[in-house]
Amino acid sequence: MSEVVYEETATMIAAGELQSFVPFGREHCRNHPNAFNLQLRELQPASELWSSDGAAGLVGSLQEVSLQERERECWQLRKGCIRVREEDVEFEEELYAAGTVVIWSQGGRTQASNVYKAFTVDSPVQQALWCNFAVPQNKKDEEEVEQTVCIVQSSCINVHTVTGKDFISPLPFQVSNVWATKFGLLLERKNTATDAQISPPGEPLPTVFSMLHPLDEIAPLVCKPTGLFEGSRVQYASDATMKIAFSCCQPSLVVFYDTVQGIHSVWALRKVTHDERSTVLRCPSEPVSTPLGLMASGVLTSHLRNISRLDSPGGSGPTGTSCAVGAGSPLHYSTLHTHQSRIMTSSPGFHSRVHSPSISNMAALSRAHSPGMAAPSFSGAARFNTSFHSPSPRGHHGLLPSPNSTVNETTMMPEMEPIVPDLCMEQLWSETVTAGCHREMSSQASKVFLTSDLCENRYLCFLVESHQQLRCVKFIESNDTSQLIFASVTTIPAKDAEPLPNIDAMLVLEACGSLVLYTGITRVSKVFVPGLLSPTFSLTNHIPHVSTPVEIVSTPANAGSRHLHRLDEAVMPSPVSGLRGPNINKHHEGSFLEDFTSQQAMPYIHALRDPVCNRVTLELSSGPMLRISIPEIATSELVRKCLQAIRFILPKEAAMKVLVKWYNIYNAPGGPSAHAEWNLFVTCFMTLMGYNTERLTWKQNLHFEVPLSPVIAAKKARPSDGGSDEDWDYLLGSHYHRQMNSQPVCGPVDSSGSNNYLSPDTEGMSSASSPSSPSLKLDSSAPLFPHIPALFYVLHLLYQELQLDELQRARASSLVCLLQQVARDLQLDQYVDLYWRDYPSLISGFNESCLIDQALFGQMQRPSFLRAEPPCVLSWLSSCLRGEEIPPFPYLPGICQRTRLLVLSYALYILRDENATSTDVSKYLAKLSAGQKSCASEPHYRRQSSVKVKFTSENLAEQLVVWLTSEGFTVKDLESVPFGVALPIREAIYRCREQPCSDWSEEVCLLIGRQDLTKQAHKMTLAKSKASVGSGLSLEPPATTEADEEEDGMSDIIQEVTGLIWSQDLRVQEVRRLLQSSRPVRVSVVQLPEVSDHEYIEEKENKLLQLCQRTMALPVGRGLFTLFSYHPVPTEPLPVPKLNLTGRAPPRNTMVDLNSGNIDVPPNMTSWPSFHNGVAAGLKIAPASQVDSAWIAYNKPKNPELANEYAGFLMALGLNGHLTKLATLNIHDYLTKGHEMTSIGLLLGVSSAKLGTMDMSITRLLSIHIPALLPPTSTELDVPHNVQVAAVIGIGLVYQGTGHRHNAEVLLSEIGRPPGPEMEYCTDRESYSLAAGLALGMVCLGHGSNLIGMTDLNVPEQLYQYMVGGHRRAQAGASRERHKSPSYQIKEGDTINVDVTCPGATLALAMIYLKTNNRSIADWLKPPDTWFLLDFIKPEFLLLRTLARCIIMWDEILPNTEWVKSNIPQIMRGSFDPSEDFNMETMSQAQDYITAGACMALGLRFAGSANSDAFDCLYEFARTFMQILSFSGTANVQTGYYNLQTGLSMILLAMSMVMSGTGNLKVLQLCRFFHKRTGGEMNYGFHMAHHMALGLLFLGGGRYTLSTSNSAIAALLCALYPHFPAHSTDNRYHLQALRHLAVLAAEPRLLVPVDVDSLKPCYALLEVTYKESKWYEETTVELMAPTMLPELHLLKRVKVKGPRYWELSVDLSKETQHLKSILSRDGVLYVKLRAGQLPYKDDPQGWKSLLASTVNHRNSGVRAFKPEAISTFTSEPALVSFAEFFCKTSDGMKHREDTLALFSAMLYECVTQECPEMLPTYIAIEQTVGALRRGDLQQTFPLWQMRLVVELWDRRVLLGPANCHDALLTSEFLPVMKNMVDVALDSWLRDHSSVLRSYMRGEALPKDTQSILLASFLVYRSIPCLRNTDRQLEGCSSLGELLARSSRLGIPLRDLLRLVPVLLGSGAQTLQGFSLQAF
Repeated sequence: MSEVVYEETATMIAAGELQSFVPFGREHCRNHPNAFNLQLRELQPASELWSSDGAAGLVGSLQEVSLQERERECWQLRKGCIRVREEDVEFEEELYAAGTVVIWSQGGRTQASNVYKAFTVDSPVQQALWCNFAVPQNKKDEEEVEQTVCIVQSSCINVHTVTGKDFISPLPFQVSNVWATKFGLLLERKNTATDAQISPPGEPLPTVFSMLHPLDEIAPLVCKPTGLFEGSRVQYASDATMKIAFSCCQPSLVVFYDTVQGIHSVWALRKVTHDERSTVLRCPSEPVSTPLGLMASGVLTSHLRNISRLDSPGGSGPTGTSCAVGAGSPLHYSTLHTHQSRIMTSSPGFHSRVHSPSISNMAALSRAHSPGMAAPSFSGAARFNTSFHSPSPRGHHGLLPSPNSTVNETTMMPEMEPIVPDLCMEQLWSETVTAGCHREMSSQASKVFLTSDLCENRYLCFLVESHQQLRCVKFIESNDTSQLIFASVTTIPAKDAEPLPNIDAMLVLEACGSLVLYTGITRVSKVFVPGLLSPTFSLTNHIPHVSTPVEIVSTPANAGSRHLHRLDEAVMPSPVSGLRGPNINKHHEGSFLEDFTSQQAMPYIHALRDPVCNRVTLELSSGPMLRISIPEIATSELVRKCLQAIRFILPKEAAMKVLVKWYNIYNAPGGPSAHAEWNLFVTCFMTLMGYNTERLTWKQNLHFEVPLSPVIAAKKARPSDGGSDEDWDYLLGSHYHRQMNSQPVCGPVDSSGSNNYLSPDTEGMSSASSPSSPSLKLDSSAPLFPHIPALFYVLHLLYQELQLDELQRARASSLVCLLQQVARDLQLDQYVDLYWRDYPSLISGFNESCLIDQALFGQMQRPSFLRAEPPCVLSWLSSCLRGEEIPPFPYLPGICQRTRLLVLSYALYILRDENATSTDVSKYLAKLSAGQKSCASEPHYRRQSSVKVKFTSENLAEQLVVWLTSEGFTVKDLESVPFGVALPIREAIYRCREQPCSDWSEEVCLLIGRQDLTKQAHKMTLAKSKASVGSGLSLEPPATTEADEEEDGMSDIIQEVTGLIWSQDLRVQEVRRLLQSSRPVRVSVVQLPEVSDHEYIEEKENKLLQLCQRTMALPVGRGLFTLFSYHPVPTEPLPVPKLNLTGRAPPRNTMVDLNSGNIDVPPNMTSWPSFHNGVAAGLKIAPASQVDSAWIAYNKPKNPELANEYAGFLMALGLNGHLTKLATLNIHDYLTKGHEMTSIGLLLGVSSAKLGTMDMSITRLLSIHIPALLPPTSTELDVPHNVQVAAVIGIGLVYQGTGHRHNAEVLLSEIGRPPGPEMEYCTDRESYSLAAGLALGMVCLGHGSNLIGMTDLNVPEQLYQYMVGGHRRAQAGASRERHKSPSYQIKEGDTINVDVTCPGATLALAMIYLKTNNRSIADWLKPPDTWFLLDFIKPEFLLLRTLARCIIMWDEILPNTEWVKSNIPQIMRGSFDPSEDFNMETMSQAQDYITAGACMALGLRFAGSANSDAFDCLYEFARTFMQILSFSGTANVQTGYYNLQTGLSMILLAMSMVMSGTGNLKVLQLCRFFHKRTGGEMNYGFHMAHHMALGLLFLGGGRYTLSTSNSAIAALLCALYPHFPAHSTDNRYHLQALRHLAVLAAEPRLLVPVDVDSLKPCYALLEVTYKESKWYEETTVELMAPTMLPELHLLKRVKVKGPRYWELSVDLSKETQHLKSILSRDGVLYVKLRAGQLPYKDDPQGWKSLLASTVNHRNSGVRAFKPEAISTFTSEPALVSFAEFFCKTSDGMKHREDTLALFSAMLYECVTQECPEMLPTYIAIEQTVGALRRGDLQQTFPLWQMRLVVELWDRRVLLGPANCHDALLTSEFLPVMKNMVDVALDSWLRDHSSVLRSYMRGEALPKDTQSILLASFLVYRSIPCLRNTDRQLEGCSSLGELLARSSRLGIPLRDLLRLVPVLLGSGAQTLQGFSLQAF
């Protein structure tokens, strides 16, 4: 039996908001300049032009506008939504297409429409639609949704994304329709005439294709039909008779229509599974018996492949069948086509994203073409062979060779893979065909949509216009939600229909032209559109169809042929049809009578369209369109909540009746004004429960203008809120009224006729209003009568929910009137008592009750959950605080959310059950379900008292706050929680605010009120907020002109930060002065009298040449100083300061130039310096900047002289990681130019960017430049030596730390590469060997002896041999050929040339064994201990050996001079035996170099640590060396200036490594001292060393420092190799470019506190805790930030310390990622000043703080606190204005001094305790107590809150004094207030004990104020509802007996003692005195 559509014909609702509708796009198009619209512009009357009935009455000429163009206008609307300041703003979006223009506009009821995007395309738009594409993200499986607009043209689809990307996808066939789905687009192929010829027999081509992304290939759709015939064979969707009628995303469905059978079917769309994919693609392997079988089975797959991959069927059939096929076969035809498309070069070889991530170039090119161009679209068509318009293949014969050759060629073509299908659709349901059906086949559905009804059933509806019916299929999701189950079909007669998703309804246009509202398949009512007549109103009733009382509509049989009855209640014809029109006319604006004459011409509604939310467009027959909105089911929040609760508890049918009934009454035309909504609801609801609402006195006070009965209310259409009495009398007397009353409102028609339950007779009205009426009865036949108890209970729970929300509590008082009435009638006294306690003054006025016969009680279903004692959430929370055992609290899921949150919060935080929110929910909450009948099944929980791990309260507070946030609880919500209930949550929040976790989400930080953390979670960098930071320069640099500022390249250092780090001096300006190279230098040479002018000029130029040695070395240091300090603008090239090598000679400031020709200047002198200059400029770019390939190429200079600079710039981009973005094409381009510098920069840059990745493409790039890595037979390339060196280092970088065997082997042999015969490899061999050593060290970095699989290489032994010399080993392997013949120039013999190989081998050993503490290897590196052996070693090598040895024995390095000296061999340290033959020079040189090596190791060991011991030690050695240098005595001669200077430079570098980034002054002074020395032996290399030291000292402007990770040490060894170039072109021993690799060792470790309010950097105290190590215990140091942090792996915790700022702790033992990300974003750590504190800058000592004065005497603080001073305390505007208005004495406030003092004290308390949000709580407590004392409390709610506050306080005291300090209300305030309440209530009790006694005896409740005070007393003293307590408690003779009896009742002892005098009589007065003192 199909469901009966429940209908009320007699009802009608009014539609609201009528407005005429014209698509906005049309208006916009008219003003849009294109040809089509220019022609239209003259044709003015739009309404006629666009009317739907052809060319009716057009004004103007329409010759030019063809009909097709006019009809091509289409539009669609949808709901849009954006977040604007916390709220969701909803609007309508319209997508309008006409001609070639598509317009996307947005607008809503609140704002006017505006164009969001407008697109114009080349050819007419066939269709425009919105579609969301899912773009898979590379990391995980998640997908990002890209919102797009797709514009379909005949040859392509344009896709425009919201983010601004545009795609053009060419279409390979003609498309009839495009559908948006969850996954992307579905395309329906147009069937053309040629199909039949092209497709192979028996296998039609696919008709439906999917496109998952505009860059994806279009793939055929796979379908999986269900049915007996096919089995469930998976196949391509190729049935041309199936047309798509509808698609939707949620759930993912497609509706098909079969044009042959006329059936609709529903299919689920999903991704294809692997099996299905392989089934469809697999070729059958065995031959099939029938001759045609071969064709049928194999050919579809082969054919698809063939059309998809331009491939031959020959290759893809099982055995190349195509050769055998005759020339005339269709297969042959496709072969021809294949060939033709193969010939055309531009065929797009699309690769699907499934196969390869990069789209093939062809595809990219074909996408770049405009789709209209012939080639791509033509070849695209050929791929699918479908849209050739010529019927015969002969049409193309010009293009093709002879058929036979084609076949042969294609057979040999390689097999390519076919198109892989992406989506599969599976059949879920289809209509049943009625066999031998007498009616004609149904046409395709013109509309399909999903809708749901008020009870959340879902329907798929399709409108069959041919039968004028709407078929609704109910569907449900199966349990695993993957499958949809379709149930019954219902048909509704309809001409048109549209869903209204917002109100769970749909609007149906009936054949007669009237609008009817349905919810699901339940008819709700007709819709009355003001100003439009429904045709049924006509006098001559020409559509008899409507008024037939019962009509039968049959649906297509689903399970047997069902019949569906629509029951009009036949008791009375509808008052709106037939001749009864004039009867209601009177109440509409104006009469309809005049219009009846012109009735026939009146426009009627002929279609509906564009539903959005609850608005829909009506198309009128006369052309114009109207937009109407259908009203909501309720506007008041309370009514909506009640309806939700009712719907939750009732069975679906009953709920549906109630909702429909209510909807009709509420929305009657001219329905109630807003404030009457609740009253109307109560009336309706009680009537449905069987009450006679007319007779209830309290109902009559509900401020109706007249006491309406619900049905009359529905009909009384009143234009204004006021009516007149005559109207009313007229209506009451009307025949209609009597009829209405004799007819049931709902329920089937009873034959007994016993349903006059509304009002007996109109005559009885007078008696009904008098209170003395006979007892009122409930009508048991009312539809809701059986459900009264359940409904009462859910509404009671709803009432409890409203109590917990301050904003909703006012509404609770309205609800309580309804509840108390029902409670009385159900004889639930305890409930009535509860309501009386809550609203004493309100409830004591009600005393009526309606009788329910005992017999009828049995008809009510009393649910199990309705217990005798009422659930009260406040008393539950209160017992929670008292620690009593409590049953779970009942709640309605989805409705009582606030109850659930607070109950669980208390369970978690007060009861300390950390599982309360996860596993133990059922202990505290009992979920109500609609079907609960008995409660026996639910176990009753007793709280286990098993010993649990006591959670610390901090932990619980954190857990609570995090959980609340995850539930979506915000500060706004907290403000609406009543103050007593909220206090524990506020306390938890306060605790978390004191010690928050650093890694909480933004929402949690917002909840606990830590803006600093919220901001931190936003991930901002300093440079991004450039507007705020860097504007106020704290330290003004020395005044310079703008021009100078710009060009020195150092203007981007963030001044605010450096100004804080170095606030006392101008050291940063000094560094800028030392490092600038863009201004001329000053050349001061005094002209002696004997010097001629010409000689003088030469002298000046020689002096300038010396100075230029220094200038050229500066850029290396500048790059380090400005490291990562600049974010480039993508539209401007990077400014590169020029290297200025000119000078100015004082006094006349004449120009001195090196190019005058007077002196010899070395050639190419500036090439390397300008390279360094380019690197320095490029290193300014921060890694976080936006840099792309185009910008890099855009920086390429036009001027060839600047090529070296650009080469450096490329290397810098590699060092900061941006070079990976450079396109491979450009890299290739740069390398083919053959410019040596560019190649070096590029190779080093790319390798640094790919550090340690083993990237194959980069490896190939490098190998080309290294002969040893090329196969032996390859042609020898002429690669410049320096490029080879760079490439070798590149291999080291790319394979760093990987231990790659092959590369290690090659590099090992390259260290000792012999010179070749033809002068190859003869010059600068040292640098190559060193590079090979360094690279080998990097590849095996830190691996030590566990080099996997390299034991046979004997790496350490080989390296040792390279280091000390010996016989050369035979070359193994590939390189043997190369080195057959010895060199003709260099005679080395067969021994190793140690001078060449030693440095590389030493450093390689050092790096392989780095930090391994391998003593045996370290001993190899000891300096020899006899003079004889010492003489054989270059002193320089001693430096390297010492360095290598020390960094292998990493853990033995100690920061003191003893350790450094311990490296010098014993023989040098002892007393010298003069007889011994030794060379003084050897000794002193060896000693100095060894010392320098040890210092260097010390520098590496403590790099970036600013270790003071290490610094002092190094500084001492530097001083010693300086002294030796300054003596021009004997020692100087012996050691030699060069050696000393080298040692000194190394020590200086070591010092700056240790102090890296700190800008230490002593080091800066040394650097400046060396900067000044320019003459003599001071060469280019030394200057480079000194300025590198300066750069390292101020690394990144003080934001960066060095790391000591393995990779950093390797980089530093490359960069600081102790042999510096002698002049600017010297690369003999070490490639200059490698100096910049120091950048790879830099890491950001500067922490900059930024004040969250002012967004300015500030000082803050940090507490840094080190983990314990073998050198020191766990220690804690205090640092003043901004400061450099130590290396993170050494730290345990970093904490911002109070008292100035809020504490914030970052725990590094858990994870360092959080802190790392802060540091990488400029180290911005947001901090927040605490109230009353000033920042350190303004108040260094902390003496100005407001709290400082009040430390000594606590109380005087309150008095000394001037409210005016509040602004220094807090920036919160609320507090400032509170102080302004409530704490200042003014003339009017003189008499309220005490109040002002109290308010000031509260304010002081809040501000000093840092909890401004407590101020409202303080005030609320004060107000409550005041009201109680004055006796003007209206309700007891505030006392409940007060009681909760006191109980929380008691609980804290109980837990021990330790817990008191962290309670929020700490001051004397609470005890005082508590005392006041006690005094007030006790004095009342003394005077009125009789009132309490009579209450306890259960006598009638007192009236007036006694009632209120009694209720207050009972609530505050937590005395349960004991009407019979008297019998229990009175008559106790002693206190002991009383205690024994009362313990069962759960009255707290303190409160019981207050009752003692009342209960034990006057004899206990003395006792009372005693007991009250105690409490």
